[in-house]
Amino acid sequence: MLTNIVKKTEVIGGNGLIRQVLITDQMRELAHKKAKEMGTLRHSITEGEGNIVGFLGEYAAWSIIGGKIANTYEYDLLLPDGRTVDVKSKRTKVIPQPHYECTIYAYNPNQKCNFYCFVRVSETFDKAWIVGMMDKTEFYRKASFVKKGTIDGSNRFEIMGDCYNLKIQELDDAEYIVKCTF
Repeated sequence: MLTNIVKKTEVIGGNGLIRQVLITDQMRELAHKKAKEMGTLRHSITEGEGNIVGFLGEYAAWSIIGGKIANTYEYDLLLPDGRTVDVKSKRTKVIPQPHYECTIYAYNPNQKCNFYCFVRVSETFDKAWIVGMMDKTEFYRKASFVKKGTIDGSNRFEIMGDCYNLKIQELDDAEYIVKCTF
């Protein structure tokens, strides 16, 4: 399926490591195809515009943590030991920093996954950053709930829907989590 994926790891900082992945032509082609097939999902904040970003994020995460791309509603990656990972991707114009926040929308807390993996995808679709990963239960224990319409004091963006936010610097290193057995 995905071959010749170039991996590039770059330490940026934070609690864990922020890893940069170069997005290949093959990843872009597959992401465009899958996004077109998917159409617009219910509760889509971007009304389907973010599908390609989501698929690129999944491929980037897969290139670092491995497993099998499952792409179900409940999770995106199935690890060899049976644990599951849902990949949460955001488009970005800048290199992510440790104080940036990762988001899970409030309509989505019941997905049957073990972990969340957070990814930022450049708006030019040439690279992505795996910013961290966290056990789902631990994420909700640590995250802050933010109401729709709130203006985020750190970046002045209006929150598009009720959500849970956690800073990148509070996440765990994705590769470390995958290598651990619980």
